[in-house]
Amino acid sequence: MQNNTIEIDIQKHIHDKKLHFIMKRLMDIILSTIGIIILSPLYLALIIAIKLDSKGPALFKQIRVGKDGKDFTIYKFRTMIVQAESKRELNIDPNDLENFVFQSKSDNRITKLGKFLRRSSLDEIPQLFNVLFGQMSLVGPRPEIPEVVNYYPENYRQRFLVLPGITGLAQISGRGEIELGKTISYDLKYIVDFTLALDIKILFLTVVSVFKKEGAY
Repeated sequence: MQNNTIEIDIQKHIHDKKLHFIMKRLMDIILSTIGIIILSPLYLALIIAIKLDSKGPALFKQIRVGKDGKDFTIYKFRTMIVQAESKRELNIDPNDLENFVFQSKSDNRITKLGKFLRRSSLDEIPQLFNVLFGQMSLVGPRPEIPEVVNYYPENYRQRFLVLPGITGLAQISGRGEIELGKTISYDLKYIVDFTLALDIKILFLTVVSVFKKEGAY
């Protein structure tokens, strides 16, 4: 009963801020377009570097769960060896889901260049196209992989009420090293507290976090 009440409150909150979310989408379109244009030489340089560093395509595509629980294809620069997905071990304990951590410091599938791309978050910049296409926002809950979503309790699914983001409140609070339960708490807090000013603050703090190389591996 309590979870249903929370969900209704969040849905009402989103409805009451409909104009703000329209402005958020407009900001996403403008900033992602500018970013893609400005970063186009970097895109080309990274594609060449990735191809020289290891065998395989420069671009990595993966199915993620987005707004309203719908699947979409997310784009990233490849940071792992070819066929790394077939060697993935999630080790999900449904009885301890809140302590699940997706990334691992000891992942031997990551390439040499991939480590740098992850530490610098440059592997994420192709997601500007996801933002432009309306599948993601610059700021929002991080899009989850379907295998983890299959274990979500109902209250976790409230993060799907808005577009997922390239960065978010959870990312500036720990990036890849915080547990799922804490991530969900940050995501729901972001949805409730959302303002355009908060988005701008999160984008600024993301840049700071990236330069400090905190919590990414």
